[in-house]
This record gives sequence, structure tokens and C-alpha cells, in this order.
Amino acid sequence: MTTDARIQLVRDATFVRLTTDGAITGSRGSAPDGLYVQDARHLSRWQLTVDGTDPVALVPAETETDDTAACVLTPEGTRDHPPAYTVFRRQSVGADTFTEHLSLVSNRPDAVSAHVELTVDADFADLFELRADGRRYGKPGAEHEIRATADGVRLSYRREDWHAETEVVCRPTPDTVTTARSGTRATARTLSWLVPLAAHGSAELRLTVHARPHRRPPRTAPAERAARQRTSVEVEGTDDLSLACVRGLADIDLLTIPATGVDGEGVHVPAAGIPWFLTLFGRDSLLTSYFLLPYRPETAAAVLSALAATQGERHDAFSGEQPGRIVHETRHGELAHFRQVPYGRYFGAVDATPLFLVLLHAHHETTGDPALAKRLETHARRAVDWMLTDGGLEQHGYLVYSPDPNGLVNQNWKDSAGAICFSDGTQAEGPIAVSEAQGYAYDALLRTAELAGGVWGDEAYAGRLRETAARLRERFAADFWMAEADFPALALDGAGRQVDALASDAGHLLWSGILDPQRARRVGRRLLEPDFFSGWAVRTLAAGQRPYHPLSYHRGSAWPHDNAVIALGLARQGLTQELRTLAEGLVTAAARHAYRLPEVLAGYDRSATAGPVPYPHSCSPQAWAAATPLALRTALDRT
Repeated sequence: MTTDARIQLVRDATFVRLTTDGAITGSRGSAPDGLYVQDARHLSRWQLTVDGTDPVALVPAETETDDTAACVLTPEGTRDHPPAYTVFRRQSVGADTFTEHLSLVSNRPDAVSAHVELTVDADFADLFELRADGRRYGKPGAEHEIRATADGVRLSYRREDWHAETEVVCRPTPDTVTTARSGTRATARTLSWLVPLAAHGSAELRLTVHARPHRRPPRTAPAERAARQRTSVEVEGTDDLSLACVRGLADIDLLTIPATGVDGEGVHVPAAGIPWFLTLFGRDSLLTSYFLLPYRPETAAAVLSALAATQGERHDAFSGEQPGRIVHETRHGELAHFRQVPYGRYFGAVDATPLFLVLLHAHHETTGDPALAKRLETHARRAVDWMLTDGGLEQHGYLVYSPDPNGLVNQNWKDSAGAICFSDGTQAEGPIAVSEAQGYAYDALLRTAELAGGVWGDEAYAGRLRETAARLRERFAADFWMAEADFPALALDGAGRQVDALASDAGHLLWSGILDPQRARRVGRRLLEPDFFSGWAVRTLAAGQRPYHPLSYHRGSAWPHDNAVIALGLARQGLTQELRTLAEGLVTAAARHAYRLPEVLAGYDRSATAGPVPYPHSCSPQAWAAATPLALRTALDRT
């Protein structure tokens, strides 16, 4: 895949982004290149020269598989003096490794020598440093070291108890190793070879990069990992939806990372996406697992165990941790380790906790196995307690959040600043009660009541949860419904005012069941009208409103996973034609993206262009987008 003139390779929680001639330049911003393991850049420079010049790409890099790419390079030449040799370059990524294979082939009938140089550096930058947000983070006492070894070079970084390392192993070994400096610091090493080539002969260089991140958790053996990831229900067929499902399952495998479960066991869970989110995310992993349930119920079990293991235990204002709360994201980078960012275990999500309860019941419902629900009973009760207390149900009547000065302004799935807005574009002020989170809470209470009565043998607790759910549904109908628009408000602000932008969040209410059937069907039909439905997907905000922008992250773009939840809601409400229309748009969009749905699509109408317009900063692959075709298949099967 090529994005922003970058090639991206991924395998086993490791990924690399390269230029189209196979280089790493040390870029920053929206598409930084480099080799990444555990939130750190383990290669920031990897630049090849031949005969003292940058090679010319005869064939720019193309991916052969998800983890391998190849290109064809030559030294500079002219029509009368063509290049003396050609470089066939193949690069691949695996668990904590990056491998480069160079094959030099002589084009001449007499012997020649190729002068090959490779400049290498690792800045060990944290992903949060590389993002284009303008922030700078101090690193007192940080030490970089680069030194030659017997067969290559070793680059290391240390800051107090934090230590990471990158080693380059070369076959054959370099003829020379030279050092570039910036002040007193060695900034790069250049490895040089003088490679003899016989007449029309060839020679090979093989370079292997070993990344050694700080405190890497143990990895499961490949055979065991493959067994854990085996598809429980095969997807067959050659139609576009089936092909999108197969591609989605393959992308979930690419995004699968190791994590620690509730009793310390190793589990494998889907990370959120690449490049920024190759880590466990509460909301993303929960919805991804829900979409996969009929096909891979073991994914849900692993995610629930990993999230139970990171469930909040105390109050910490910096990270948003509260007892019983389910984590929003986990990070393993240097800045999180030193609490320069709150994301080591960050809890800034209003919806992950009820979704945890929804998935726990859905796993039991799908598999018929009560073992996991019994095992996680204490965690489920603590999650309910959070919803009632710190979550806000008892005090405010709803799940609420306030903007986090250390983290996210908004703590629902539309978590960008300004996403929860009035029709004039003004961001709502807290405590904010977003509509879809109330639906999740309602569903979570009812589902947990079923577990309490049917699995835990506590009918009194089940009764209390059902009563709480009924009162929430009654309040919601009174407070959120906008009579003039005949549509639910996006949210209530801290003063109880309806946040009146017309938004796709309303579609989630069809899935959770908090709306009465008549209103739910009217909402479902409204979402398929032209201002909402682009022809590819339902937009996050209906077009024609002041804050609408087709290239905004959450104020006019269209998200496949958002549409997957809407599709499941349309199926629940019996809106078969609307579901088929929505599914056709999404499946056609997938087919135009080689059956891989991106994280986000621009909101432009289908009639405007031959294919869906990409959102410029979209993650791909991305877990809940990858799982969307499976959710569509499930929704269609229910009608």
C-alpha cells in the first residue's frame, strides 16, 4: 500500500514506513517514516547510495505481501552510458526485525566494482513526539550511543531506567564504518562496501535490523499464535462483500498484538490501527470484537480479559483512572513511562465501560459458554458501579464527561476537539452527556441483568439493573428527543441544553434499543436521506449544517465502523431496504480500495467522483474498519 509516497509493511506488532525507493529519511508529521516497535522509532535513517549518488528507481517500491516490498534501483546513467549494474532491493518486516536483501547484478561483459553505502541512525523518538501537534517534550539526562560491532553497528538510547536498542547485522560485514556528528553527538553511521562483480555476475548483501524495545513482554510462539488467530467460521464466496470480509480478517491478523490477560496469561488482541494506534484501545477493541463475534469469538474473550486486567482501581486525575472504569488506551513508550503524557493507561472514555459489559454478555449469548462471564463477574459488577458513581448515572442521570485538560476534550468515539457541537458549530461544554453512550449504558444494564439472573444466580441484582435501565430510557426519551427535528440530540451540555447538530450518533441508538420502535424507524430512514447518506456511507454530520466539512475528522466525514453500528441497528429495527442501501455503498467503497476499508472516508457525495475520496490522514489498516464487512454480513443475515 502506498500512502503519502510511503510504503507501509507490518507484521507481529512491528511496522516500517519507507519511501518508494526503500529509504527512511527521519521525517515527522502526519506520515513519518521509520521502523516502529512498541511506540518508539527504532530506525530514523536508512539511506542507500551507490557509487556516491542516490540511486534511480527504475521500479518504485511495491508491496509483494503485507510484510514485504521490492524495488529496482540503478546508479545514474545515460543513453550512451547506461548503468554498470542494477540493484534489486527487497525489504521485509517481522517480530521486532527489519530485513534488507540487496542483489547487485552486473550489466557489463567485464568485471566492475560497486561502491555501496548505507547511512543508519535511530532517534528512538516516541510516537507522541512525531505527531504534528507542535508540542515539545523535555528529556533530561537522555543519552544516545552509536558504536560499530564486529558485523555492523549498534545504536542505543538510555534515560534513567529506560533503555532501548537497535542492532544492524550485516552479511558480508562492511569494509568500513564512518561516523557523522552533530556537536558532540554521533548522529549516524555509514556502512560501506566495495562489491566486486564478475562479468554479468551478481553479489548479495543481507542486512538484518533487530529492535530491542524497553521491557518487551514475552511473545507467543508463531505456531501457537497462528492457532489462536484461526478463523472460527470460514468466509466463502467471490462476491464483493465476501472478498471484503476475507481482507478484513487478514488485516485483523496484521493488527494482532500480544497483551496480558486478567490472570497474567498471554493473550492476543486487535490493536486499533497503523501508524498511530498499534496498541490496545478499549472502545476500538471492544467494537471490533463485537463485529467479529459470529466468526471469531476467541477475539472477544482475549479483549475482555486484557481490559479486565487493566480496569481502573483508584482515582488518578492525570490519567482519568477511576475504580471500575475500563481503559481507553495503553501505551508503552518513553513519554508514557515518565508520565509526560497520560496515556500509559489512559481512561478518558465515557463509553468503553458499558461496551465492556455489552461484549461480555454478547460473548456468552453467542457461544453459550458461561465460563468467561463467571470468571469476570467481579469486573463486570465493578464496571456497573463505575457507571452509577463516577460515570454519572446517579448524580446526573446520564453517563457524562468533562473535557480533560491532560488528554481528550471529548471522550466518546468522536473524540476530536469540537466534535460534539451545536448546529452553529459551538463545542458543547461539560459535563457532557453524549447520546450514544446513554444507549450503550441502557443496553449494558439490561445485558448485565441477564448475566446476573442467568449465570451469577443473583436475581435481586438483576431486578435493580432492569429498574435502572427503565428509568434511563424514560429520561432519555424526555430529554434528548428534538420534536421539531423529529430526531435525537447529539448530546446534552452541562446546563442540560440539547446539543442540536444532526449527527450519525443517532444510528447507534437503533442498535442499543433505547429508542422506542416508532422513533427508531423514523431515525433509521432519516439517516438514509441525501444530506446524511453520501452514497458511500452515512456522514458523521448531515450536510448543510454550519459545522459540516467533508474533510473534517468528525464533522462531515464518514466512518465505516460508525456505519457498521448503524447497519446492525437498521437490522434490529427491521429496516431491510435501508440496510441494503447502506451495505451496498460501503461494499462498493471497499471494492474501490482493494477490499480494504480505510478508517475514514471523506464526506463528498458519490455522484461527485468515480470512487470514494480518501480522508488524508486515515489509518490503514484499522481494526474496526477491517471488521466492518463482517458486521455488514451479520446484519444482512438477520434480515
